[in-house]
Amino acid sequence: MFATIYLPNFYLQAAMRHQPGLCAKPVALIEEQEKKPVIVQLNDVAEKAGIDKGMTPSQALARSLQIVIKVRARQQEKSIQKILLHYAFTLSPFVEATAPGICTVQFTKWHRHPADNQLARHGESVPPYGGRTGSQSYQNVLRVIEQLTECEIRAQAGIAVTPDTSFLAAHLARPVLHIEKVKEFLAPLPIETLAMTGTT
Repeated sequence: MFATIYLPNFYLQAAMRHQPGLCAKPVALIEEQEKKPVIVQLNDVAEKAGIDKGMTPSQALARSLQIVIKVRARQQEKSIQKILLHYAFTLSPFVEATAPGICTVQFTKWHRHPADNQLARHGESVPPYGGRTGSQSYQNVLRVIEQLTECEIRAQAGIAVTPDTSFLAAHLARPVLHIEKVKEFLAPLPIETLAMTGTT
């Protein structure tokens, strides 16, 4: 089993972190090192104001004078990535930093959650699947999402039998989605969504 933890709009989150007052405003992020800076990420408020990725800051201002233009905060990105990995490692020792703002956790039958090790030491039975049941895995991943929220980091996660499916589930989760029947989950999804993982 795999869990993917995904931080939506990772670069924008990093640039806006510790600035809760910006959440109600249209905010867009540019890559300032580009020859012609364009918007690479934006929040929902900016989207509703008619602003799109690929616009220049001046084009965005033409759509909304309230738009706040941010540039990437690379030190903050590194900090958030470290926090993400720290909490991911509380789930399993098998963690991969898949991409900025994304990590994949593998649960194996050789890995037990610390709570299960405590049960075993006291002679109590330990459930199968790496010491956790599906429901318990969901609760543990949800705990990590809540811990990230307390750190002012918005996260969502998917749990599935393959890393690709858990990755896709993470993008659709609100905030955690546990997929048990992969074919039934994938069947109704549009091709564009499946292409995110190379499933097509």
